[in-house]
Amino acid sequence: MAVEVEKQTAKPAFDEEAASALEKELRATFASAKTRSYQWRESQLKSLLKLITSNELAIVDALRSDLSKPELESQVYEISMLKGSCKLALKALRNWMKPEKAKTSLTTFPSSAEIVSEPLGVILIISAWNYPFLLSLDPVVGAIAAGNAVVLKPSELAPATSSLLAKLVGEYMDSSSIRVVEGAVAETSALLDQKWDKICYTGNGRVGRIVMASAAKHLTPVLLELGGKSPVVVDSGINLQVATRRIIVGKWGCNNGQACISPDYIVTTKDFAPKLVDSLKRELENFYGKNPLESKDLSRIVNSNHFARLTKLLDEDKVSGKIVLGGERDKTNLRIAPTILLDVSRDSLIMNEEIFGPLLPILTVDRVEESFDLINSGTKPLAAYLFTNNKKLKEHFVRTVSAGGLVVNDTTIHLAVPSLPFGGVGESGMGAYHGKFSFDAFSHKKAVVYRGFAGDASVRYPPYTKGKLRLLKALIGGGILSIIRAVFGWSKA
Repeated sequence: MAVEVEKQTAKPAFDEEAASALEKELRATFASAKTRSYQWRESQLKSLLKLITSNELAIVDALRSDLSKPELESQVYEISMLKGSCKLALKALRNWMKPEKAKTSLTTFPSSAEIVSEPLGVILIISAWNYPFLLSLDPVVGAIAAGNAVVLKPSELAPATSSLLAKLVGEYMDSSSIRVVEGAVAETSALLDQKWDKICYTGNGRVGRIVMASAAKHLTPVLLELGGKSPVVVDSGINLQVATRRIIVGKWGCNNGQACISPDYIVTTKDFAPKLVDSLKRELENFYGKNPLESKDLSRIVNSNHFARLTKLLDEDKVSGKIVLGGERDKTNLRIAPTILLDVSRDSLIMNEEIFGPLLPILTVDRVEESFDLINSGTKPLAAYLFTNNKKLKEHFVRTVSAGGLVVNDTTIHLAVPSLPFGGVGESGMGAYHGKFSFDAFSHKKAVVYRGFAGDASVRYPPYTKGKLRLLKALIGGGILSIIRAVFGWSKA
């Protein structure tokens, strides 16, 4: 009897039928025009801000449960950044929603034109586990601001945060327009089988390809935030202590290297490498102590699969002998100490996939300028960093290195500049968001031309003549002089 009751009360699986029903429900809400009004958008952004501010301790606890993430990192890089996104959207929303005036030409004279931002419709957001709170809700801010209905699929690899998101979004947000679906591969696949008006996915390239293939069936546009091997070029003649500290906080201070914009490898000259290694050793000990496995300021590896993946990278024959600091592991507690490797072979596993962990290889070149060719020989990264005081080297770096974003003399901080787009290029992603770019990412820019009934020129109507052809060619492709010539018949068709 108990078994029978359990069967009756068990939570139904979220399958393709449930996904289809959810998509239809939200599409009906969107069709009602409910989400298009300024009032709805404002109210939902305020509710989202309240969700964050009223539940900070629960959010910190969930992130600690999922990743052993230090409270400072949770507060600064997830909670505060998301608050900032909400506040900016609330402050700028009316201005973002206003039509943009556009110039018209003689071809349509007399007329006026504007660009109207309209919501795309129903958005699917699939987020990542490494910053599971920020990367789930930051795109939601843009989607709401743009007036869309939203389905959020948090990562199952951060189960405490996923569960908290489902609970809080259900309590604070408009459930007729904004929903959370928990689950793993089966649930994600069921969602991807539906037709959405845009899909935003944050994660790795392998899954990104699956998302893109599913989207192609419905000609659905995608925003992909993927990652890649983000390099750091270190020149000599710099403040080495400051540079080292900024590299460390960008690598190990960002979820222990489990961040898409964390430094993935360093390139420096053979002559300067020993000084850099010594500085890294010194500052890492200052930050995390002599036994970093016991440090409370380092996140753990997310799960045993990723621990095994990182262990495989570290234990490869081409790599294991190159460790100059770290390498200690605690399998039980899923911890790996900050690890530096010098002169790793470029054909090793660690140099041919995104590391996404606390391992940092250093490659050496004869001249620092050679580093740019090395970077460009691989796929385009999500971020690239340069430390130098050389003006020409800075200019050469900006001109020649293609990446989602560049930072000179620091790491990762471009993520905190809301006036900059955040996104990848090539295999590191497509599309961008943050600030106004988030609003634009989930809007369609609709072209609108206004005309009256006066000034109706017969030149565009049949019967067609050589004179009409001359004038239309001049109006469309020529200047004032060409138009005058056409009017007076001084030019040939």
